[in-house]
Amino acid sequence: MKDHLITRATGAPLNRLDGVQKVTGAAKYAYEYPVDHVTYVFPVQSTIAKGRVVSIDTSAARALPGVIAVLSHENAPQLAPVNDAKLAVFQSEAIAYRGQFVAAAVAETLEMARQAAELVVVRYEEQPHDVELRADRTDLYKPQIVNPFYQSDTVSGDVETALAQAPVSLDYVYTTPAEHPNPLEPHTTVAVWNEDSVTLYDSNQGPHPIRDTVATAFKLPPERVRVISKYVGGAFGSKVDAHPHVILAVMAAQVARRPVKLALTRQQMYALAGYRSPTIQRVQLGAERDGQLTAIAHDIVEQTATIHEFADPTAVPTRVMYAAPNRRTTHRLARLDVPATAWMRAPGECPGMFALESAMDELAIACGLDPIELRIRNEPAVDPESGRPFSSRNLVACLREGAQHFGWQSRDPTPRLRRAGPWLIGTGVAASSYPALQFPAAALVKVDQAGNYQVRIDAIDIGTGAWTALTQIAADALEVPPERVQLGIGDTSLPQALWATASTGTASWGWAIFNAASALRARLQEEFGGNTPAEGLEATGTFQANPEAQQYAMQAFGAQFAEVRVNMDTGEVRVPRLLGVFAAGHIINPKTARSQFLGGMTWGLSMALHEESVLDPRFGDYVNHDFAEYHIATNADVGTIDVTWIDEEDPHVNPMG
Repeated sequence: MKDHLITRATGAPLNRLDGVQKVTGAAKYAYEYPVDHVTYVFPVQSTIAKGRVVSIDTSAARALPGVIAVLSHENAPQLAPVNDAKLAVFQSEAIAYRGQFVAAAVAETLEMARQAAELVVVRYEEQPHDVELRADRTDLYKPQIVNPFYQSDTVSGDVETALAQAPVSLDYVYTTPAEHPNPLEPHTTVAVWNEDSVTLYDSNQGPHPIRDTVATAFKLPPERVRVISKYVGGAFGSKVDAHPHVILAVMAAQVARRPVKLALTRQQMYALAGYRSPTIQRVQLGAERDGQLTAIAHDIVEQTATIHEFADPTAVPTRVMYAAPNRRTTHRLARLDVPATAWMRAPGECPGMFALESAMDELAIACGLDPIELRIRNEPAVDPESGRPFSSRNLVACLREGAQHFGWQSRDPTPRLRRAGPWLIGTGVAASSYPALQFPAAALVKVDQAGNYQVRIDAIDIGTGAWTALTQIAADALEVPPERVQLGIGDTSLPQALWATASTGTASWGWAIFNAASALRARLQEEFGGNTPAEGLEATGTFQANPEAQQYAMQAFGAQFAEVRVNMDTGEVRVPRLLGVFAAGHIINPKTARSQFLGGMTWGLSMALHEESVLDPRFGDYVNHDFAEYHIATNADVGTIDVTWIDEEDPHVNPMG
């Protein structure tokens, strides 16, 4: 890669540029935008998991003072088909999952709308539903791809023979439960029609994709749909795609001929905003007695909804982690009468790495090896499946630095040896990995005569610190201090970008900003001798695809260390100490990056000890759908977390390294 960022602002621990607005309440989230003559919509949800609506009685609801309309499949506007059937709100009487929208009340106040929704009487013809995930189902099928674009299955060598002949082999099944993202800000949309165009204030991870979905559904040219998402209070993958509430808000505003606000309740989000599929994972490993792997097999069973297919790439990280001549990964889906699964933080990678790394620990015991040594012995020289060299791979460095920092050498692996009163004390290690992906993006950079710069891009900051990091990138690309850069994001009137997802945001948007800034500096030099004209100057830049992505395998790596205590009397589990060591390229902002690493590790702790969405098969519904019963880690659950990283710069992955 020829052009790279000269770092001055990047690498500095700048405070978040949006921090003051957020902590003082000045930041306006989607639902808080003031609009004149606003109305409110509240949905009625299906109480069955499969069947059809036989009749809807809305008379009592419509008779309430302040009620403007009651929508259902009997009177809703016709939508154009989109590639996600769950967005066909009120387009038929069919019920595909419990919690599906069957009606909605629009009223002058939220309280009126909610009361009206409660008065709607729905009669159903219920059909037997199927909601149980099992590995022995005869109707499991292979999806065409696993998200976002991976092959469902891969195989090389003779896995079965290698496993049968291996001096050391293991065969384990690991399961993980369904989990829900639960961002702090719920899913909200404000829809405002203006004749033949519509503006949405929406909480999402990508305004342009939301715009395109709405435009398609309502048969509008994309330029007649504007989506504004300046501040987003968390997402964790659940706000990547449009969900039914977005369509409902736009439809309700169209029918009412007035602006409409819609905010899903926490309970409603469990059926309508996606979740991580439960998994059943079979991991088979074969190895020589010295721990050298001869075979790896990772076979996945997970669920999808009848109304919309979504396949997590759960076995995909196994394809890049360890060297072995014989390899297999497979994904199989069970199509169930459940709410649709969707993106959730590290979709696939999180449960998949749990199973693989657990199996590696079992193999270390079987071979009599230290778990770190086993991983180092199986470190690949190139990507095990594609044969491409890695653009950077410092997993071994992470393991070794972490071991030294954590005091790993002093551990005794003998079970039940270390005690403190009733507490058994153990330590563990696991490797981590995540792909370094990018999506297309465009940016605009303007300069005025005073030498101040405006950068415009439809990026989104979901709480990660992207607003600050992109400002730092722009400052270095323009060779000015960050104070002279003003960044505008979160609006489809700005140059197009895609999602804040899969850790692609900074890499993709930053590249577009770098190109726009480089183009502006070139114009200033070539056309004006380095001087800014009185009217100012602007330039655009785009990023389409990394030309080196086909030459190199691009992954970030890390190592996690944990001290765990288990009470012998009560079974209580405590984690007093966590350490994460990461190799994630050039760190743009150490302060916000550390926060992201801390957040990911805290979530990992929460998932391991607390988080589980419990499905009642009698009703086909997740029953612990609020914070009273869906437990997440709190301050009392989190001990000392230490974060560090390898000083790494990847010259191939993007101009920022």
